[in-house]
Amino acid sequence: MRPYEVMVIFDTGTEPPAIQAVVDRVLETVRTTGGTPGAVDRWGRRPFAYEVKHKREGYYVLVEFGGEVQTVNDLDRMLTLTDEVLRHKVIRLPEKALKRVGSGTAGGRRGGPPPVAPPLPERPAEAAATPEPEAAAAPAEPVAETQPVAETQVAEAEPVAEAEPAVEEAAVAEAPAPEAALDAGPGDEQAEG
Repeated sequence: MRPYEVMVIFDTGTEPPAIQAVVDRVLETVRTTGGTPGAVDRWGRRPFAYEVKHKREGYYVLVEFGGEVQTVNDLDRMLTLTDEVLRHKVIRLPEKALKRVGSGTAGGRRGGPPPVAPPLPERPAEAAATPEPEAAAAPAEPVAETQPVAETQVAEAEPVAEAEPAVEEAAVAEAPAPEAALDAGPGDEQAEG
């Protein structure tokens, strides 16, 4: 059995009993196909990044479950045919999440607020304003001297023979003048032909 989660986005005009009925059908579909339903996390109304079916916001519900491929196929078909659902997405979770799916506890890693860092120990205002004397008075450690780089003799390069001027002049004569190409408009090509 593999762990999955499905994000279901409902139309905001859908009544709460209708949303609960669809979530119950999702859980029943998971059970009937041999899966184990997990946490149901209701995110609530959230705005879309872009319009979906001419709507600007939706009601999000995240359902975690464990199941096989047949479970996912049946769930996908059921959600696609449900009118109240604007969008849904089924994602396979890493194997280590299987333990959490079976626990059935809501408020998973995505639904709640981000974790808060523990408070830092407070320092007195005087200590924060003045630098510590130990750090300022400590002498800097001497830097190890580097070995001088051995000088290498550079062989003088042979002078490169210059190209013949006659060849360059011929190439310049064959190239079209850039001013003529810029002056020609898109209609000039058709008028000539």
